[in-house]
Amino acid sequence: MKERKDIRKEAVALSYDAGSYDAPKVVAKGKGMVAENILARAAEHQIPVQQDASLVELLGQLNINETIPEELYQAVAEVFAFVYKTNQRAGKRN
Repeated sequence: MKERKDIRKEAVALSYDAGSYDAPKVVAKGKGMVAENILARAAEHQIPVQQDASLVELLGQLNINETIPEELYQAVAEVFAFVYKTNQRAGKRN
């Protein structure tokens, strides 16, 4: 698939710590160069990235450090399942 250069990248980073908060929260978000930086940092730390433009659009409406709303739990759970499976294949522990 060819990437269009006229579309600005957008990225949202999530974090979840069951001991600290009830739901995943947005820890970084941005467009353009900020999104590129988020994706580069993910690659640096071997953090799997899932591309879902619809979900990024919804999560992008949240503030940094805001927990995700209940209506997004299912979609975000699928992202965390993807990350878990990717880590298992790579032999990483969660």
